[in-house]
Amino acid sequence: MIRLFTEHPSTVGETYFQHFRAASRFGVAMIVGGLACLVHAVFPWVCEKSGSSMIRRLYRAMVTNRADLARLDEVEDSFDWVI
Repeated sequence: MIRLFTEHPSTVGETYFQHFRAASRFGVAMIVGGLACLVHAVFPWVCEKSGSSMIRRLYRAMVTNRADLARLDEVEDSFDWVI
């Protein structure tokens, strides 16, 4: 049963609680961005760039940051660690 809560987070290098926090932040950001888009739909002069800015921010946070972590893992794996 606990595997259901830990399997996916471990595939992205996070604990359950780290993943919970990150996913919650993404969810709130998507809600805020979606609301900005709805406001923009009614009032086209308001929130002109908010939706696209949020998409870029979320993309950078998810793809770029995870890619940086993957590269760091590759570098660390290339060393022979002796303690």
